[in-house]
Amino acid sequence: MNTVEKPMYGWETINWGKAQRYVFKLQKRIYRASERGDVKAVRKLQRLLTNSWYSKVVAVRKVTQDNQGKNTPGVDGVSRLRNHQKVKLAQKLKFNDKSQPAKRVWIPKPGKDKKRPLGIPTIQERAKQALMKMALEPEWEAKFEPNSYGFRPGRSAHDAISAIFNGICQKAKYVLDADIEKCFDRINHSKLLDKLQTSPTFSKQIKAWLKSGVMDGERLFPTDEGTSQGGVISPLLANIALHGIENILVERFSRRVGKNSANRKISFVRYADDFVLMDESLEVILEAKAVIEEWLAELGLALKASKTRITHTFKEYKGNVGFNFLGFNIRQYPCSDRQSGSVGSTERRRGHKTLIKPSEEAIQRHLERIDCLIQNHTASAQEQLINALNQVIRGWAAYYSTVASAKTFNKIDSVVFQKLFGWAKRRRSRNQNNTDVVSNYWGVNRGLGWKFITQDHKYVLEKHQDAKIKRHVKVKGTKSPYDGDLTYWGKRLSQHPMLRNVVAKLLKKQEGRCSECGLKFTSEDLLEVHHLDRDRSNNKTKNLVLVHRHCHDVIHSSRGTVMSQIIEEPNEVKISRSVLKER
Repeated sequence: MNTVEKPMYGWETINWGKAQRYVFKLQKRIYRASERGDVKAVRKLQRLLTNSWYSKVVAVRKVTQDNQGKNTPGVDGVSRLRNHQKVKLAQKLKFNDKSQPAKRVWIPKPGKDKKRPLGIPTIQERAKQALMKMALEPEWEAKFEPNSYGFRPGRSAHDAISAIFNGICQKAKYVLDADIEKCFDRINHSKLLDKLQTSPTFSKQIKAWLKSGVMDGERLFPTDEGTSQGGVISPLLANIALHGIENILVERFSRRVGKNSANRKISFVRYADDFVLMDESLEVILEAKAVIEEWLAELGLALKASKTRITHTFKEYKGNVGFNFLGFNIRQYPCSDRQSGSVGSTERRRGHKTLIKPSEEAIQRHLERIDCLIQNHTASAQEQLINALNQVIRGWAAYYSTVASAKTFNKIDSVVFQKLFGWAKRRRSRNQNNTDVVSNYWGVNRGLGWKFITQDHKYVLEKHQDAKIKRHVKVKGTKSPYDGDLTYWGKRLSQHPMLRNVVAKLLKKQEGRCSECGLKFTSEDLLEVHHLDRDRSNNKTKNLVLVHRHCHDVIHSSRGTVMSQIIEEPNEVKISRSVLKER
């Protein structure tokens, strides 16, 4: 496959469908070559990918149109690029041994007074990092351990929680719940570069990013260790640095339980720099902790003492029982099971039942956020408050809709009702009583039940308990989106717990394809719902279509819409030009 020549037309005339297909085909070949251990083929394909014009424009589009922080400026102060500037940036994308420093930005940690440091690269460096990630990620997806779930395509926190459930549902176990202290800030650069084992060109560029320093105000601080949070490639580098923990634990602590039984492996689940280790033996847990600490020390890392503890899923151990992970509380509760034996036997034995619920800390943070929104909308119209609350409630309820959250949802809805009733009473006039307040803001006297709804019935507050509880199915083994199994990944995308109902319906209606470019949606794509008549209040299904975020930009650009109708690739099916707006 030869490198595609640079076209002579502008950004608006690029055939994005062809570009995306070209990039994915190369990534799939890199994945398969890495899977079979063909290093020579991997390096050749990576070089072909990073020198391709299509790969460069896709990388630029990712950082200027798709990324959530696309408008955050770096040290050069540039936050947006015009289309002709995007073309120029793609033309000069090239790896070397130089890099501009990142800009230091401090963001608050949820539920804490402390702040987390981010390093925001310039748009040019972000584009280079996106291009590098497109080449490195397929190679490492074929190598990563099966129980690593953080910052990987096609994997989520829900997969990690499902893996934990599978590891403890049959037997009660001791658990090492640990967090790596300042993981992103303390990774040893030399060890990371040695672990990468990549080409000299890639290695020099990655080293330049690691050593580029950060600008905090007008001062430049060196970065002698760590990977800057905020960079496009930083999560991938952190995962590469932490790769190997599970393998060494499985090798060291696999043992045969009986003469004819299979090896019993220690259960390990990692999400970025947080992990849990589960086993029936306390001695194994303690020994494994020492092994992990020794392994991390070689990378310049250590476990965070305040967030590392040993507990048990069923019985109390040193005052602890159960544990919290990714906002979930995981614990086993006693229950009575019918004893196996003769039919009709009334004898019972004590057993346990594994229940995963939202953690108390997560519930408290959620209620505080709702309370803050209500206070900020003291003088706002009811529909404005409803729109603000719906976005928060919908997302939180969807995140916890895969576990035993029904009772929690009911309790939270009761608390929210009390908060809203206080909001409504503060707005009543002197001659109104509580009955009048309820009539004005709830639909109970209109035959609609206890719904917080506007008088015209156009805006209604969603309840947590409206979210249906549906168990999440964990991703299979070491499967990756780069393996080319589009049917499997398309089905998983449509069943993702964080998808809104309208998006899931449109995915099924459109058979998982974008109505603008015709390409299959992936787990990494940002989806938006487009209103065909441009009326956002008309949410009938026939008026909605699902598209990529970048395709949505094209639709709402008059020039882009015209060009998309003029330029067609030979021998391709013409796709209807219309699309969406989601989350």
